[in-house]
Amino acid sequence: MDIANATFLMVGLIFALLVTGLPLAFITGLIAMAFTFGWFGSNALPLVTSRVYGFVTEYSLVAVPMFVLMASLLDRSGIAKDLFNAMRLFAGRLPGGVAVQTIVVAFFLAALSGIIGGEIVLLGILALPQMLRLGYDKHLSIGVVCAGGALGTMMPPSIVLIIYGMIASVSIADLFTAAITPAVILMASYIAYVLVRCIRNPSMGPPLRPEDNTTGFNNKRDALKAIIVPGMIAGLVLGTIYGGIASVTEAAAMGVFGVLLAIVLRGEFSLKVMHISLGQTMITCGMIIWIGIGAAALVGVYNLMGGNRFVSGMIQGLDVAPIIIILVMMAILLVLGLFLDWIGIAMLALPIFVPIVVQLGFDPVWFGILFAVNMQVSFLSPPFGPAAFYLKGVAPPEVSLKDIFIAVLPFIALQLCVLALLLAWPQTALWMLN
Repeated sequence: MDIANATFLMVGLIFALLVTGLPLAFITGLIAMAFTFGWFGSNALPLVTSRVYGFVTEYSLVAVPMFVLMASLLDRSGIAKDLFNAMRLFAGRLPGGVAVQTIVVAFFLAALSGIIGGEIVLLGILALPQMLRLGYDKHLSIGVVCAGGALGTMMPPSIVLIIYGMIASVSIADLFTAAITPAVILMASYIAYVLVRCIRNPSMGPPLRPEDNTTGFNNKRDALKAIIVPGMIAGLVLGTIYGGIASVTEAAAMGVFGVLLAIVLRGEFSLKVMHISLGQTMITCGMIIWIGIGAAALVGVYNLMGGNRFVSGMIQGLDVAPIIIILVMMAILLVLGLFLDWIGIAMLALPIFVPIVVQLGFDPVWFGILFAVNMQVSFLSPPFGPAAFYLKGVAPPEVSLKDIFIAVLPFIALQLCVLALLLAWPQTALWMLN
């Protein structure tokens, strides 16, 4: 069997086994072992295990459990709830003000943790019931929660960017710096969309009345105090990275310390909170590591078979402009995002795509930002968009999966517009590095 037929067989087996419901980590590991023994024999097994060892011993990977633990602790403290309530005083009586407030809070939470699922659940508990109670349009409310929660893929300290930097061997600090402007553009586009819809039709987001203010904050000074704590934690993490004081891994550890200190000072610390947070961290990181192990083994075997040379030669052999090749890659990632989790896409596609991007003369940092926006689209996209299932688990009973998937469509369109902007003007992301 030649490498072309082996490639099609490998891809076909992945999708065939996905239909069975097996976890992606087991699928990739099983296929990797099958092709190792079938193509090279048992003597090649140490070559595969060396790839796995290289993945699990990557120093940058240590930052992932730290940021996950930060998110878990924030979920179980009152910091995020106070932040949400405080922002209501600043939302004023704008049409759609609570939806705008939700997007801004989501941006803050993304800057604190970089974990996507936790933000969706938190906003689904805090924001969605309040918007529905205040008479907001159901689809607008749902879309704001899902799209706002997905900002964690872009806003540093994004776990997506950490994994990309590890795979692509590029500076994670550079990725974080380049991601800020696109993340702000995404937030601003969501806010603009909400304001336009609600100003044109105020019934979609009725302005707050005095009797609707149940925040518990009497004035803006008290509300500012609730904003200072998360602002200081975000500044501690990102400021030490951008200031060159600490590496990403060290900054992650400082962030965990900052959240723990804030929880202790607020009187919310307990062994139960710590136990649940550590348990959630282990589950999330275990999923990431196992998918990474399976994908590292599969990509390692495929590269040993000559697959990377085959794909690179096939793509570069296309008689088209280099930017068309990038567009083809984006289309492939969008399709994969309909069926696979982002970590699986990253581990399977990036080891093949990134060397081609570099050979074509494009900046791998820019491609990393494109990848992060693409994964944000996949996070919302039906039929398997994780955001829908995260939200469905905590949403009121009257909110169906159909409602969620309909609600996210305008926000997917906005994300694709930002992706097009980054493709047309790479300096949108890279100007801060220059």
